[in-house]
Amino acid sequence: MSAGMDAPPRRSVLMIQLGGLYGIWLREVKRAIRDRGQLVGGISRPILWVLILGIGLNPYFRGEVYGEVTFVVPFTYLQFIFPAVVALNIIYTSVQSAVSVIWDREFGFLREVLVSPLSRGTILLGKVLGGATVAVMHGCLVLMLARFADVPLTLGDVGRALGLMALLAFALTSLGVVIANRIRSFEGFGVFSNAVILPLYFTSSSIFPLNPALTGAQTRVVYPEWLVTVVEWNPLTYAIDALRGILIGYTQFDPMLGISITAGAAVLLFAIALNDFRKL
Repeated sequence: MSAGMDAPPRRSVLMIQLGGLYGIWLREVKRAIRDRGQLVGGISRPILWVLILGIGLNPYFRGEVYGEVTFVVPFTYLQFIFPAVVALNIIYTSVQSAVSVIWDREFGFLREVLVSPLSRGTILLGKVLGGATVAVMHGCLVLMLARFADVPLTLGDVGRALGLMALLAFALTSLGVVIANRIRSFEGFGVFSNAVILPLYFTSSSIFPLNPALTGAQTRVVYPEWLVTVVEWNPLTYAIDALRGILIGYTQFDPMLGISITAGAAVLLFAIALNDFRKL
């Protein structure tokens, strides 16, 4: 019998890979849904940020010129920070979902999956898509507060926002897997992931705007030069800015730049994660 006749049909191989991809994706989603801690965090985090930070800092987000009160940008602080809170929920959920890599490695499940007919790319893609799906769901929890934040949304806005949220979630879940591949303990992962998340978020122009009326040179006079440089080199800056453009119609950069950088980061981080995954 020829080698060609012994080989399984390509359609059969494809169905095995797709079935495995679905199974891993579903496992990740179900595990996250059953985790009440994640759900509580996904609900409480945006409420605290919107209610306390958004409302509390709103008076400081405006100035008074000739007796007339004006906002630093043509939005209230609650509206300005709303897209950033959506991104915050996605960031935390995406990166933390990658702890399942450590869990599966610790208890032997990953070893069993790696010896299955599934390719390493299929296994990794299933885990990343599962984490990204949960992260987008947590981002949607924030979108439900849009009316409270006085952010009017159309179905078109929601659709475009979901697309960008999915892209951002995919990139950040891949980043979480990269971290998990290098950290061997649950405790170490939690500490190191927070050491990555917080600087990324706070230096992404998420909670304060760079004045779009200023030139690059003027911006470096108003703000510390090192801070402006970090903000401009932070990929998350452009993702949040693009999301802000979709949700409230305000951007500091070209919206397509945010989409392009987020897509590039997603491809790059997944490639790094896959390279690490093949060494397991």
